[in-house]
Amino acid sequence: MRAGVLAILAWAALAGAPALAAQCGESEDGFKPWLDDFKQVAINDGVSPDVVDQALSTATFDRSVLSHDHGQGALQGDYASFAAKHITPARIKRGKTMLVAYAEPLDRIEQRYGVPGPVLVAIWGLETDFGAGLGRYPTFSALATLAYDCRRGSIYQAELVDALMIVQRGLLTPEQMRGAWAGELGQTQFMPSAYLKYGVSANGGRGGDLIGNSADALASTANFLHAHGWQRGAKWDEGEPNFAAVQEWNASPVYAKTIAEFADRLSAP
Repeated sequence: MRAGVLAILAWAALAGAPALAAQCGESEDGFKPWLDDFKQVAINDGVSPDVVDQALSTATFDRSVLSHDHGQGALQGDYASFAAKHITPARIKRGKTMLVAYAEPLDRIEQRYGVPGPVLVAIWGLETDFGAGLGRYPTFSALATLAYDCRRGSIYQAELVDALMIVQRGLLTPEQMRGAWAGELGQTQFMPSAYLKYGVSANGGRGGDLIGNSADALASTANFLHAHGWQRGAKWDEGEPNFAAVQEWNASPVYAKTIAEFADRLSAP
């Protein structure tokens, strides 16, 4: 699981989680009654009945989502092996191409938020291979499955309500909302709560299209890092001032150090 995902999820559980649906479970038995119960929870939390029906009418239980959730471990391994696997010569070359192609919006983003282009492009490349792999999981099925699961149901019920709010605010349609198995969306993989809180357009407006507009996704990522203490002009490797902000993006030291190293490689002549 990526990002400030863990921090965001913990925050969501404490501040803004909806009233809980009554049941939980780890099999398809009971999912539909639970979902029917949750629809009323969402309506009570301010989501319109039309949006609830539109977005959740096709939500299904997905056992593969639980398999992913119960089997996480890649980010607990060896940093050198993880970095070598993800910072490849081809990805570095592609990242440098993206720095040139998006030079103008990246410059404007750095002026506004203080976050340099190599850091943003490194995150972009690691999260979705520069937008090529956004994930194919229907967001509402993935989040509903995790919200129904007994392990962290309250956290994911809050995220599911926020996903419904994305639809209600007109930012995305349910059909557009496909992403990673844990509910992350867009070219740099935001949880719904983070999308609502940090999503911006490259021109500075609120919301943004983090799926279809690369510049919006990069600006939103910079907004997230800025909000989590990014210091303009400071470096980002482990032990330097901005490494803490990188760890707010992903709490795993293995992943955070990989972001920092990738950004270093992209910064090199």
